[in-house]
Amino acid sequence: MLLGLILGIIAIPLGANQLVSDYIKPFGTIFLNLLKLVAMPLIFASLVTGIAGMTDVGKLSRIGIKTIAMYLITTLLAVTIGLSLVSLIKPGSYFSDDRRQEFVSKYSLDISSRQQAAESITQDSPLQFLVDIVPENIVQAASSNTAMLQVIFFALLFGIALVLVRNPKVEVVNNFIQGLNEVILKIVEIIMFFAPFGVFALMASLIVDFAGDSLSSSLQLFASLGMYALTIIIGLIFIIVIVYPLFLKIISGTGFGKFYKSMFPAQLVAFSTSSSAATLPVTMKQVESELGVHEDISGFVLPLGVTINMDGTSLYQAVATVFIAQVFGIDLTFSQLLTILLTATLASIGSAGVPGAGVVMLIIVLNSVGLPVEGLALILAIDRPLDMLRTVVNVTGDATIAVCIAKSEGKLEA
Repeated sequence: MLLGLILGIIAIPLGANQLVSDYIKPFGTIFLNLLKLVAMPLIFASLVTGIAGMTDVGKLSRIGIKTIAMYLITTLLAVTIGLSLVSLIKPGSYFSDDRRQEFVSKYSLDISSRQQAAESITQDSPLQFLVDIVPENIVQAASSNTAMLQVIFFALLFGIALVLVRNPKVEVVNNFIQGLNEVILKIVEIIMFFAPFGVFALMASLIVDFAGDSLSSSLQLFASLGMYALTIIIGLIFIIVIVYPLFLKIISGTGFGKFYKSMFPAQLVAFSTSSSAATLPVTMKQVESELGVHEDISGFVLPLGVTINMDGTSLYQAVATVFIAQVFGIDLTFSQLLTILLTATLASIGSAGVPGAGVVMLIIVLNSVGLPVEGLALILAIDRPLDMLRTVVNVTGDATIAVCIAKSEGKLEA
C-alpha cells in the first residue's frame, strides 16, 4: 500500500498518469474482480454450511435474534456518535459561499443520476425492502453482487430446510455444500497470494485518478473540507478504539491487540477496495483461522453483516446530513435529528456492500428532513477516501459481532 501511494504521488509530477492507468491499474481491477468472483458462492456455501451444522432450528433463531440485535445496537451507537460530533465541531460553518456554488455546479450531473436512483427507492411502499429480500429468480439474484440480501435469504431457507428434512438422501446435499465451502475457501487462499500486488495497483491508480493532473489542487480541496473529513475520521476512530474493544472485552474477553493484529489483513483489503462484499472472503478467513470463531458462526454472522451492519456508513450519513444543513444555514430541530437517527440506521441496513452505495442512501436521509440534495456536491469530492475508511469500520464491526456471538454460544476457540 505504501509503495502504491509513493508511485501515485511520483507519477503526477512526472506526467506518468496514463502509464499508471494503462499498466498498473488493470492488476488492481483483476484483484478486485477475483474477490467479487468468490463473494456470492462463499456467502451461499458458508451460510448453508453454518446453518446445517446447527441441527437445531431453535438454536438458529436464537443466534439470528442475537446477531441482528447486536448489529442494530452498534449501528444506533454509530449514528449517535456521528450526530454528537458534528453538532459539537460544526464543520459546516467553515465553508464559504463561493466554494459552495463551485461544488454545486461541478457535481450537479453526478447528483442528478444518484437522485434518480434514490427517488425510485423512496417511491416504493414502506415495506418494499421486505419484497426486495425475496428473489423471484435465485439465478438472476446470484448474478449480481448488489443482490446479496436475496442470496442470503435463499441460503437461510435452503439451510433451514436441510436441518428440517430428516432423510439420509439429504446428507449427500449436505456433504456437497460442505465440500463446495472448502473449495471456495481454498480459492480465497490462492487469491490472497496476490493481495500485495492488488493493493499496490489499487492504491497507485486511486491516487492518480483522485488527484488528476494537479496534486496541489487536490490538497487545497482536502484543506477546505478538512473539518468535515476530520469529524468523520474522529467518529470512526472512536468506534474502532472505544466501542468495539468494549464489546470485545465485556462479552468475549478478547484482547484489543490480538483482535486488531488478526484483522489487519482484512482491514487492508477493505481500505483498498472500499467494498465489504469484496473483503468478505478475507474477513472470514481471518476470523476463523486467527480469532478462533467456529465456521458455523462466522458463516452465518459475517455474510449477514455485509448487508445489514454498516456502522461506518451510518455514522458518515449522520455527519454528512448535519454538515450539509450547517453549510446551507439550516437549523435542525430535535425531531429532525431523531428522524436522521432512525433513517440513517435503516438506510445503512439497506446499503449494498459495494463502493459508493452509501451516497445513494444518503439522499434518502437528506429527503427525510427536507434538506437540499444539491448539498451532496459539497462532499462528493472527498467521498472515496472516506468510503475507504468507513469500509474498514464496517468490516471490523462484522468481525467484532462474530467474535461476541461465538463466545456467547461457546464456539470461540482459545
